[in-house]
Amino acid sequence: MALKNGLMRAVTVMTLLALVGCARATDEVSAVEAPTAEAPATAQAQPPADPPSDAELAAAEAEWQGRQDEVNQVLATMDRATFIGASPTKGAPNAEVVVVKFSDFECPYCAVAAGHMKDFVEERGDEVLYVYKHFPLKSIHPEAEPASKASWAAGQQDQFWLYHNGLFANQERLGDALYEELAEQMGLNVEQFNRDRNSEEAQAAVDADLALAEQLKLRGTPSFLMGGLLIPPGVPPDSFSQLLDNLKATPTAE
Repeated sequence: MALKNGLMRAVTVMTLLALVGCARATDEVSAVEAPTAEAPATAQAQPPADPPSDAELAAAEAEWQGRQDEVNQVLATMDRATFIGASPTKGAPNAEVVVVKFSDFECPYCAVAAGHMKDFVEERGDEVLYVYKHFPLKSIHPEAEPASKASWAAGQQDQFWLYHNGLFANQERLGDALYEELAEQMGLNVEQFNRDRNSEEAQAAVDADLALAEQLKLRGTPSFLMGGLLIPPGVPPDSFSQLLDNLKATPTAE
């Protein structure tokens, strides 16, 4: 999962051209804006009036390189299996490239990204292992953690991804009524589902993902890692195929 040479600048340019996402309320992050009533789930980032200058690119590149170094330090402490853990996955289990999404079910930009990632995995799923990690921004999204625990409970009955789709499709209705409704519609054992989503195991699973996000010093949602490369909020997932091609074509940094 080592960083590949030559990709940080591409990520930096994409970030500066598409600054959008949900930020933790405790962070002072100028490059990531929390959604407002004027920024619905279908909102797309607006490019700046002028292209970023060389100085802006250099400053942003230096910042992201510093953050990438912090990510590398965390990744160096664990092997692939430990990093993935028991998280839901899609794609090729033995793929060289692991794509990890840290996501919040109440974040409108995560809902948009979920659609892009569905297309990406359908197109490139034989080349990547896609991993979902919970990153509920509890300080600004009160239903984010309950929704994460409900999806975990659905996963105990092998229906995480279908439930994941249902939560994002009904994001404006997040709450206990929706959680049980989706479970019933999917034919889950509702008694087991409710027991699981309210269990210590569900809380522990979400807390483990949150702890990993904290270790990686992620600032908002959705955040991605692709082959160990930090792809921050703002880089549009519809550009991931190009990034994957570049990643596979670039020699591993020594």
